[in-house]
Amino acid sequence: MKIDLRYFASVREAVGLAGEAVTVPDGVATVGDVRAWLRTRGGAWAEALAEGRALRMACNHTMTDAGTRLTDGCEVAFFPPVTGG
Repeated sequence: MKIDLRYFASVREAVGLAGEAVTVPDGVATVGDVRAWLRTRGGAWAEALAEGRALRMACNHTMTDAGTRLTDGCEVAFFPPVTGG
């Protein structure tokens, strides 16, 4: 399955990419699976997408959780939580 990935703010800075198109391996079926799979790249990927790190996720421009299922051609985005004051 092919999906588009987008990285924002500190995630983008850490991994050095704003986005990429990828073909996910068999078994990667949810947004959480994508996050786990990307961590296997190691280095900055493992750190920026670490389990337990505060990170927001969206699928097709809708805020989501790790259990959201992927569809072919969907867009998955990762970004830090935003606060204001």
